[in-house]
Amino acid sequence: MHLSIFAPQEVRTLQVGRNWHEQASDFVHHDLPKVAFILIFGFILQRITLFFVRRMRRMADRQVGNSQRASQLRTMSSVLRATAYTAIGFYVLLQILPIFDIDLKPLLASAGVVGLGISFGAQSIFKDMLNGIFILLEDQFNVGDSVKMAGLTGTVEDMSLRCTILRDGDGTQNIIPNSQITTVQNLSRDYSVASLHVSVDAGENPDKVMELLGQLAMEVRKDTAFAQVTIEDPKVLGIDKISGNEVMYLVNTKVRANQKDGVLRELRRRILLGFEKNQIRLGIPSSAVIVNAQDPTLPSAPATVLGAGD
Repeated sequence: MHLSIFAPQEVRTLQVGRNWHEQASDFVHHDLPKVAFILIFGFILQRITLFFVRRMRRMADRQVGNSQRASQLRTMSSVLRATAYTAIGFYVLLQILPIFDIDLKPLLASAGVVGLGISFGAQSIFKDMLNGIFILLEDQFNVGDSVKMAGLTGTVEDMSLRCTILRDGDGTQNIIPNSQITTVQNLSRDYSVASLHVSVDAGENPDKVMELLGQLAMEVRKDTAFAQVTIEDPKVLGIDKISGNEVMYLVNTKVRANQKDGVLRELRRRILLGFEKNQIRLGIPSSAVIVNAQDPTLPSAPATVLGAGD
């Protein structure tokens, strides 16, 4: 009697163990090789993508005399890496799910319904990607360019179809969605103009001031440290503005792209030294108030005492 009670349970246990063993054996012999092949194939695609990305970056490093072409290659390598990795991951996922008996048809059908609702909330993502495509096609900017966009100024560190990473002057990293980039000011294309407004006292001879400014600007142009930076001889455009006792002179120098800061700093230094040597006074803004205070070290004036007869 005892044997007849536990015999069916033991049989079921043996059947479950046998079925589990058969399923495991079937998975190892049939499904596991498929999974391994898909993963290896995805890994090979990833390595091929990485090979082309590194090759494009090495080509960019060799473009010593063509910075624009180097920036284009770095930009295309970043976009290729991001796009290819996303496509490879999606392909591997679609191939592995059916192996684990996950039917893709209802998943894709439900994804279509859900995607319709998500699309209304994800319009900005599509705008980002669409604007990113136009940025690449129109070559608005590249990795390494100094730009002004979305109210920020900095150097483009990386970019994809969805966003652009901008590093500003104080080291802050800004991630800007491409849909927010409506106007781009590229500071790294062709050349820049270093413009300097010099404030001089209105009592100074304008011809003398303009001659001195031209000499000082030409000294900077001929300096060995800036000979390869400046493109053309500087131009003193003359009196740009008159405000009260202040006269503004404008000096322009055409320099290589994104190289004007160093030239302007050196020109300001030479102007201060040159004005001091030639005794030329700098201008004072008309809004400034000059107060002549009495020297506290001088003896005070004696008080006047008025008599009764006065």
